[in-house]
Amino acid sequence: MAFIAVQKSKIEEQKGVVILPLKEYRRLLEQAVPTYYLKGKAAEKLDRLVEKGRKEYREGKTIRADSLTAALRKYGKNRAR
Repeated sequence: MAFIAVQKSKIEEQKGVVILPLKEYRRLLEQAVPTYYLKGKAAEKLDRLVEKGRKEYREGKTIRADSLTAALRKYGKNRAR
């Protein structure tokens, strides 16, 4: 049997503590993220958009940036030329 020491002040500060088996925790994590399934025209439109992006990536037409803001800034400079 293992013992875990947790300060009472930390429990009060966090408003409680939950102890779960790792398997149960992972199951809860998976359920927390909603899953969306597209059908019809929306699915086809997304498939075409992804394929277009993959093609541009293979052709070297994509921009590498650390954030969306940096990418938009870099994209704007490239478009001005």
